[in-house]
Amino acid sequence: MIARFAIPFFITVGFVIVPLVLFLLCRKFLPNKRYGTVVGILLAAIEMSLVGYGMTGGLKPLVVHHIEYASADLPEAFDGYRIVQFSDVHVGTMTGSRQPMIQELIDSINAQTPDMIVFTGDMQNIHPEEMIPPMLYFRQLLAPDGVYAILGNHDYAVYQTGTDEEKERNCELTKDIIRKMGFDLLLNEHRFIHRDSDSIVLAGMENWSKAERMPRKGDVAQTLDSPSPIIHHPSPFVIMLQHDPTCWREKILPECDAQLTLSGHTHGGQFQIFGWSPVALSYKEWGGMTYEGSRALYVSTGAGSLIPFRLNQPREITVITLKRK
Repeated sequence: MIARFAIPFFITVGFVIVPLVLFLLCRKFLPNKRYGTVVGILLAAIEMSLVGYGMTGGLKPLVVHHIEYASADLPEAFDGYRIVQFSDVHVGTMTGSRQPMIQELIDSINAQTPDMIVFTGDMQNIHPEEMIPPMLYFRQLLAPDGVYAILGNHDYAVYQTGTDEEKERNCELTKDIIRKMGFDLLLNEHRFIHRDSDSIVLAGMENWSKAERMPRKGDVAQTLDSPSPIIHHPSPFVIMLQHDPTCWREKILPECDAQLTLSGHTHGGQFQIFGWSPVALSYKEWGGMTYEGSRALYVSTGAGSLIPFRLNQPREITVITLKRK
């Protein structure tokens, strides 16, 4: 329900409720009523201006982050291997005048000349039909070792109305369209990526969240056993894709040895000030790289948004270069 009415709710809060509350608080608590009125009007105008900018100019920038992850477990042949991660496109918001932002995203990814491209979930907002118009954009993605995807919470039918059968059909349609976009969709399964006689493992979990209201279809053991158990190497280097970063501490760290996990989901709150975002109240890891010993989690702040708004938290793609220690 929240996802279906997110945009009108945000507009109502941003342009009506918050400005009115600021105005009334200034009128009530500042010592001079006339002064309080002026300050209240000024603060309300500033707040509405920031919201307006966040829904226009603030939504447009796309930044490319370059990071490195070094591991003694990385096979020598993969030293310098480049992965581009992007996440949370929400194509249902990228319509009309915002649709060229999809082509900009594709061009920026290809310009990084990656060895592999990974998408960490939330291609749609609510309905699979949203993905049909931009389908051909994503077929332009190119990488020698493939273009891979996992599902995010919005890619399931949890925010749709209808019977269970209708939701299941829509979920299967979502998977089919993502595959037609050119992605190798990983559903609790893995792939071996080969370089000479060496290999690494790319594992893709279905969504699993600490929050019970979110889809909990991810299974660590199944992901590393399907289509066959990881026995290729006594100590394989594993990159785990999981949409929701809360899964890292709850399931991935205790249940497997995956060295690097790539997630999204948080959007970085779509707003930050002095390096802090309100989403930090809900997520311990909400953006950037986090280490536990030699193991790491990178959380993308997203290449799109459910609500067309970003303020000091631009859309991003990430180039991850693997290094051997």
